[in-house]
Amino acid sequence: MPKDDLQVMRDLIEAHREGFALERHFYTSGAVYDHDIKSFWNRNWIWAGHVSQIAEPGDFFLFDYGPESVIVVRDRDGGVRAHMNVCRHRGSRVCLEKQGSARVFSCPYHAWTFGLDGRLRGGRAMGPDFDPKDYGLFPVSVQIFEGLIFICADDNPPALNESLAQLKPLAAPMQLENMKLAHEASYPVPANWKLAIENYLECYHCAPSHQEYARSHSLKDPADVEKYAEALRERSSAIGLPNDELDLTGAASLAPGADVYWRRYPLFPGYLTGSKSGEPLAPPLGVLTGHDGGATDLAIGTLNYFLIYADHMVGYRFIPRGLQETDIQIAWYVRGDAEEGKDYNKEDLAWLWHVTSHDDEKIIRHNQEGVNSHRFQPGPLSEMEWSLPGFYKTYFNMI
Repeated sequence: MPKDDLQVMRDLIEAHREGFALERHFYTSGAVYDHDIKSFWNRNWIWAGHVSQIAEPGDFFLFDYGPESVIVVRDRDGGVRAHMNVCRHRGSRVCLEKQGSARVFSCPYHAWTFGLDGRLRGGRAMGPDFDPKDYGLFPVSVQIFEGLIFICADDNPPALNESLAQLKPLAAPMQLENMKLAHEASYPVPANWKLAIENYLECYHCAPSHQEYARSHSLKDPADVEKYAEALRERSSAIGLPNDELDLTGAASLAPGADVYWRRYPLFPGYLTGSKSGEPLAPPLGVLTGHDGGATDLAIGTLNYFLIYADHMVGYRFIPRGLQETDIQIAWYVRGDAEEGKDYNKEDLAWLWHVTSHDDEKIIRHNQEGVNSHRFQPGPLSEMEWSLPGFYKTYFNMI
């Protein structure tokens, strides 16, 4: 009897060679993709947005991934809640607008109406034995870190508080909770979501594939990171960033096994931030007193990635839309009181990661085309792809 796709996946996990890429099956099987959503995405914390996007009670936005849709809303008491966007009657989407403000959520199919807290307020003609308390929207867990909103659809989300506590003193001077969304963009790529994340997690490709990025960011070469790290420490300290947690390469000394990653590394001389000219793009974040010419790589959980300069933050998501359909979603944040046209220019702010994301779309697309070949065999990973084995291990453990 032939094996089903999930059993093939299990066998491949058992046979996986450490230090090598994943087998073709993980990127080409529809059954594996469905299992990814159910057992990996639904069980992980996912960065959905920022509190500035729902400033007032009733403000909401939708966050979608795979077949799932989540309503993130500010409730009447000022708290942040999240609900599955699935009516408890016949399963219709309840909320159809991507963002807005609402008093209640009313299903467009049969007019079942839900409060901002998710409770069913009314279901017409359901008979005397019907109890609305049993049919509220399915709740989604919410965790907020420095204004960043994370959601998890699983009934038992993974613990994250201890890891976030380690990050808090590092992020405090930047006051991320006081930022605002300046721009966002989505770059569709015809590839499996894992290839998109793997591409982000390594800079082995940065020098040959990202000319604009490579001009300013030393991460393309570990020797350059080390060469300029000590000077960065002094500049970072001068503008109010803590350095106690940084070693000479800029890597964060967080507890072993932590679900977070923090590393500040130097830009090349002449670049104060991630701009085309090297000049500042916006006012310094939080209480920072200037621009140090550094960039912080921040990862929270397995799916959420951020790059923080002294004057703006860039957030990255790699959202699955289908087996070989992924949206590279990017959001640019600036200080909350910065004014567009006066303190920053949106096109200049987005330039670097706009051109870099177009590069990535080509890279990842061609990667998927090659992986689709039946002749593909996983090759050995470079020393500069050191983060991929950790991603594979986490992925295997959760699926």
